[in-house]
Amino acid sequence: MKRQRYDVVIVGGGAAGLSGALALARARRSVLVIDAGEPRNAPASHVHNYLGRESTPPGELLAIGRSEAAGYGAEIVAGRVASAERLPDAEAQGFRVVTEDGRSIEARRLLVTTGLVDELPPVPGLAERWGREVLHCPYCHGHEVADRPIGVLATGPLAVHQALMWRQWSDDVTLFLHTVPALSAEEHEELAARGVAVVDGEVAGLETADDRFTGVRLASGRVVPREALVVQARFTARSAVLESLGLKPVAQEMGGTVIGTYVPTDPTGATEVPGVWAAGNVTRLTEQVIGAAAAGLMAAGAVNGDLIAEDTRLAVAARRA
Repeated sequence: MKRQRYDVVIVGGGAAGLSGALALARARRSVLVIDAGEPRNAPASHVHNYLGRESTPPGELLAIGRSEAAGYGAEIVAGRVASAERLPDAEAQGFRVVTEDGRSIEARRLLVTTGLVDELPPVPGLAERWGREVLHCPYCHGHEVADRPIGVLATGPLAVHQALMWRQWSDDVTLFLHTVPALSAEEHEELAARGVAVVDGEVAGLETADDRFTGVRLASGRVVPREALVVQARFTARSAVLESLGLKPVAQEMGGTVIGTYVPTDPTGATEVPGVWAAGNVTRLTEQVIGAAAAGLMAAGAVNGDLIAEDTRLAVAARRA
């Protein structure tokens, strides 16, 4: 770190954080990005639906982003922020962030882009195949498994919706009821009408061969051959830094079902704490990479505008003095 106080400290160096850093550095702000190096999409082989960067490996996309932001003067360092606090400055807003290794850095504004954690159902083998053949988003991965045998692991009320969604990409979809209650007659009819098979019984694990997922193993011992398995992860915001500032995550519902937690913001990413913005998956759980990058840009513009207002107010006060 070249200095102890920055215009903006960005916590998190994914698509949202780097997009914000690029915009703020281009606006001639001093910017520090502190990145823990744990991108959510690290297990995936490629990024999709990112116009102009379709099928770019996640690590390559981040490397490009770091290079672009650094090219305009943003500093990017490895580290994990343990906490943040407001500075007792009566004239201007300011914050102190403290990293886990004890470094202390001050900033006029904070942009938190720490993302989320995907909490998988407790089925042996899921975590090892996550982002490879164990998937959750059809728009992220559906094309790559199109026309192949797909399984959907039912763990909640959204399971039928998932199965019908994935039917768009393959005519060989099987819904494994696993631990959910019996389906309604209407749900059975919808699945049957779309040609989705339904398998009763709890799933005990995954079958693999030659480092490839090959099937779903039921508690009964039966193995149903599949080449991809869809799960509903719980999306939990990495909100510790925001919580240290007094912000609390809230539950996100979809179709009446809680799918995770997020930290609320306004459309620009401003939180309830003046001077603190958030962008990306920490505040929008279902955002894809391109959306997170756009949110980082939006927040950066708002942060810079807020700094301009403060710069002007301080300049007027100095002139009057």
